[in-house]
Amino acid sequence: MSKKFKIIILLIVVIAVGWGIGKYTSPSASESNGSNINVGDNLQGEPGDTGESDGGGITDPAVADPSDTPDPSEPSSPPESGGDNAGSVPDPISAEPDSITVMVNKQYGLPDNYKPTDLVYPDVRFTFKEKIEKRMMRSEAAKALEKMFAGAEEDGIYLAGVSAYRSQATQTTLYNRYVERDGEEKARTYSAVPGYSEHQTGLAIDVSGSDGKCAAESCFGGTKEAEWLAKHVGEYGFIIRYPEGKQDITGYKYEPWHIRYVGKDIAAYINEKDITLEEYYDAIPVSK
Repeated sequence: MSKKFKIIILLIVVIAVGWGIGKYTSPSASESNGSNINVGDNLQGEPGDTGESDGGGITDPAVADPSDTPDPSEPSSPPESGGDNAGSVPDPISAEPDSITVMVNKQYGLPDNYKPTDLVYPDVRFTFKEKIEKRMMRSEAAKALEKMFAGAEEDGIYLAGVSAYRSQATQTTLYNRYVERDGEEKARTYSAVPGYSEHQTGLAIDVSGSDGKCAAESCFGGTKEAEWLAKHVGEYGFIIRYPEGKQDITGYKYEPWHIRYVGKDIAAYINEKDITLEEYYDAIPVSK
């Protein structure tokens, strides 16, 4: 082999090696435009990953602070599902059962046999004397109830509790009794399926006048006690949970005696706008 031929072969080898090195060290398309994805990255979007800088994600009621709720002093309409307003209020689906903002209705239930850990006996008048489960409420709601009863008495209105916390076992007994008496279709208009009762949250209570007349009955509507509740419950963090004319939304007939604690901010907004908890959350209406 001539010296000239050896030099040509050597040049060919050098050129080939240089081309290979360049191929494997040049930037990839993703690196050159700054969009490189690491293998370990989570590719599934988290709530609020909309690609917008304002981070308008859904807030979990369990960790919501007052700034996460609509400002009652500012005129606004209930948030629309999807669009720019989505996530402006807590999401009932992701709510923890221990949150005071949790929504429970025919669509949103509680964990099986859920029981709050902070149940207490509020120091208010009831239509019975026994210290049994239906006299209990969660601590925060109980304190608010005491203040509300005291406020009512200052106005010459004497209220009494009828039924507050109710275990799933008790709700099962009641519901089955109502179904046997009235049939399931009718029973569902006024009684919750076990596991889907607000009473089980420890945040709801049925209220009557101190004489107990018309307790949890339609004749309670129009009484001075019912009128006082409708006007003042929001001042203490409560709402009339099943308002008149809203059955297609809440799934239950008008119950002026059934009040639910949600906290002062949300209660003020709901009462001012004359809406339901479902409308506040922009939840799908319960048709029946």
